[in-house]
Amino acid sequence: MTDAPAPASDDAKAAPQSRWARLDPLAMLMGLGFAVLWSSAFTAAKFVVADAPPFLALTARFAVAGALACALAAAMGQSARLTRRQWGLVVIFGLCQNSLYLGLNFLAMTRIDGGLAAIIASTLPLFVAAGAWAFLSERPSRIGAVGLLLGFAGVAVIMGARIEGGADPLFVGLAALGALALAVATLVVRGVSPGANVLMIVGLQMLVGGLGLAPFALAFESVADVTWSLPMLLGVGYSIFFSGILATLVWFLLVRRIGPTNAAAFHFLNPCLGVAVAAALLGETLGPRDLLGVAIVTVGILLVQLFVAKSKDKDDP
Repeated sequence: MTDAPAPASDDAKAAPQSRWARLDPLAMLMGLGFAVLWSSAFTAAKFVVADAPPFLALTARFAVAGALACALAAAMGQSARLTRRQWGLVVIFGLCQNSLYLGLNFLAMTRIDGGLAAIIASTLPLFVAAGAWAFLSERPSRIGAVGLLLGFAGVAVIMGARIEGGADPLFVGLAALGALALAVATLVVRGVSPGANVLMIVGLQMLVGGLGLAPFALAFESVADVTWSLPMLLGVGYSIFFSGILATLVWFLLVRRIGPTNAAAFHFLNPCLGVAVAAALLGETLGPRDLLGVAIVTVGILLVQLFVAKSKDKDDP
């Protein structure tokens, strides 16, 4: 795996790399692939929580996925000998993304639609931008702010239609709290480089997430409550290999390549993809306001991404 693109220098070969580092075809492909994997996870989760307690299902998922990722990383020559800051990354990201974000979302999806959960998750860029401004001195530009606000407006259009259908406010709030926890994890990734041990760190943070949820699973849930249906087993399998290991690995690499605020902009695709997948597989309604929201969201992402490229052009020699 390659390191993140280097900053601009006087070397003639370095300038083009820096100029397009944040808007190159690979970054766009990674972002779109991540959005598809992450958005489809909401539908997979609905199949899981329909037949299994949420915390118990996640604990089992993290144990299997984490062990597999660590074993594969070891086979690739990656090491679990991490620096103190990298261990901090493992613990904080494992707790924030896996225990809190996914734990709260799985719990919320016992009472709200998978498409609505995807919409709520797409508020992540707002939390990330605010956190980057407050703690990393990463003040958004006017055009970047317009793009983020447009993205939020598109989310609001879609969410408005769903709330009118009678969503439970408490569980909507739990999903929003999960998005805030994921924003913290996203900003933590910026501060610490995983180096050459990306897959090992992915596996370890899954194991940490499982340890964080295990006490709640043991205290409040039971294996006797599991219905061993085919849809549930397929949902767990998809969650482990695709929305678990693969999506998290792509996310680490994407954040390292283009930074947390710009990577988080791809979460604005969650409403359109999440609602579309849920409509296709769960029979959830996809109406005109959903389509309008998708169009607004797309414009917001383009503004954010194109502004970053133009900003880099101005900074380059």
